[in-house]
Amino acid sequence: MNEGRQAARRQVLQVAAKLLEEGGSEAVSTRAVAAAAGITAPALYRMFDDKDGLLAELAAYGFEMYLAEKREALALTPDDPVADLYRGWDLHVDYGLRHPAFYVLMYGTARPGRRPPAADEAHALLVRLLGRAAESGRLRVPVEQATRVIHAATTGATLALIGEEPSQRDLTTSARLRDTVIASVTTDSPASSGSDLASHALALDAALETALSTGVPLRDTETALLREWLQQLAG
Repeated sequence: MNEGRQAARRQVLQVAAKLLEEGGSEAVSTRAVAAAAGITAPALYRMFDDKDGLLAELAAYGFEMYLAEKREALALTPDDPVADLYRGWDLHVDYGLRHPAFYVLMYGTARPGRRPPAADEAHALLVRLLGRAAESGRLRVPVEQATRVIHAATTGATLALIGEEPSQRDLTTSARLRDTVIASVTTDSPASSGSDLASHALALDAALETALSTGVPLRDTETALLREWLQQLAG
């Protein structure tokens, strides 16, 4: 796609995003978007095929905005992986409450196998945060399990708050759930002795994942066996 077509597509997405923020997904009809963008309906169909295609692109656009905000905010926090998990939770909920229509489109209409690349990147960001916690001996459970727990709890809390009248929202609900969930998968401080075998095994497993990405010369069978042992030691 040439630069001119990319720019035109981006402009239409910005127009559609404004309609989405103001009126929800019901306001994002192909006719309304085409009229607001100053293009014909056939031109819009050539860009996105149909309304479902447009909404899928809008979801990806929302994830891009979310990621940009989260990366910038996390870059300003102390280099503490567990503190970053708390901060990441609050950033997630805050984004959803500031952009409820986008958030519902991003997380409330998800279907297996149809996540945009930016959604995978958002998931990978959480995995990296938890990997850092594991490497520092601060994780109680494997990274994959912790990722599922935090993702489910964060999105559930955000969608529940979005469904309430703004005047009736109690944000301490999110804070209490955050504290409970993160405490259930992390430890208060790095293990100080060799007795915490599970934490050390999880730390080694996370370190192995990092090492594999840098080209450690292990065969797949060796890697699988080593990771199986570490997972067994982690309990």
